[in-house]
Formats: sequence, C-alpha cells, structure tokens
Amino acid sequence: MGDKRLIVALDVPNMNQVRNLVEKLGDSVSYYKVGMELYYSTGREVIAYLRSLNKDVFLDLKLHDIPNTVAQSLGVLTELGASMLNIHASGGLAMMKAASQAVANKAAQLEVSRPALIAVTVLTSIDAADWANLRHDMSIKEHVVHLAKLAQSAGIDGVVASPQEAEAIRAACGERFIIVTPGVRPQGAAINDQSRIATPREALKQGAHHLVIGRPITAAADPRTAALEICKEMEAV
Repeated sequence: MGDKRLIVALDVPNMNQVRNLVEKLGDSVSYYKVGMELYYSTGREVIAYLRSLNKDVFLDLKLHDIPNTVAQSLGVLTELGASMLNIHASGGLAMMKAASQAVANKAAQLEVSRPALIAVTVLTSIDAADWANLRHDMSIKEHVVHLAKLAQSAGIDGVVASPQEAEAIRAACGERFIIVTPGVRPQGAAINDQSRIATPREALKQGAHHLVIGRPITAAADPRTAALEICKEMEAV
C-alpha cells in the first residue's frame, strides 16, 4: 500500500470518475480526501466504496457553524467510517470543544475507533493581499499558530495549514499534533489556485504529517507514476 503520509484529493464530481481514478492508482495510494463537491454529489456511497478497498478517507467538509449544529453534524459523519474529519478553527473555542466531544461520544457509542478531528486555520489560497483585505492584526503565520494552539486547547487532534506555517506549528504544539498540508506541489507542477506552497520534500521537512495533493497526480497523464514519484521523494525525508 502507498505511503499514508500522502493523501490524494479526489476532486471529481461523480462515482464513475472516482472508480476510474482509484483503479488507475491501485496500491500506489492508500489515503484519499473526499471534499465538498464529491460528497455533495455522492454522499455516503463514495466513503463506502473507498472503505471497501481498505482505503483511509479524509472527509474534508470544513464544518463552521454554531457549536450545537457542528456537534450534531459530526455525530452523523462519525458513523461513515472516515479516518479523519475537519472543522474551521475560526468557529471558535466553544465550537471546537463541542466538536471534539461529539466525535468522541459517537465513536464510543458505536464502539469504533475515534476518527482524527482537525481544524482548518487559514486557507492556502489566501495570499498577502487577501489577508490585508480581511484586516487581521497579525501576520498569516502568527494567526495560524494562534489558531493551532487554540484548537489544541479544545481537544482537536491537529490542523490544516500551509507548509509555510508547519514548522512554527510544530514548535508551538509538539510532535504529536497532526499537521495536514495542502498547497503541496512537486517541482515544475502548476500552482493553480494555491498561494502558500512547497514541494513534498520541503513540506515534510517543515514538520507536516500528511500532504494533500490533487491535480499534480489526478490530472497527470499517468496518475500512478505521478503518485509513485511523489512517494519516492517523500521516502528520502
């Protein structure tokens, strides 16, 4: 099975494309991200399909609402068998505490392993100009570290952040705090809509646990070869 530090983003709209891509990738990938587009299109079907193949699933729905709504929603999502779920750290301390407790309670009720729960800090598409428009009084890095520490205090297992903040998060939150980094691009790959990026090697050296990579693999002429090349680069770290 593939390196579990690599999470391939299934940013496709239907099950036919999912099956086609997963079959092409075969045992080169063992962990997949299911985001909003795919989940809203297929619902539980895509999770059940990936789990039937013994693939781990990061269900990336970025919940952000009042504490009770997020908690109730996560109770339902915990039933699906994903390995990792996420919320927005900007929902606040009370929301994150309710989220963490809801996932733990539902997993205990079902007598299953508790999925990891992580919090999105600042989207990797946001650059300095976007950040200035939001009028925060901290730099992006300072704000990301602040949110990571807040999430950790709420019982959250880790965060989603760009590779550029991973080292600072690791220093602030310790080795066991999960850091999932999108915005990872192999050398020569198109940047697309990402702003704060790094190569796989750089992201892991900075302290990332998992790298979320989509188009450099899924849009490649040979997705399996692209995935194996990235795994090879990761092995050297």
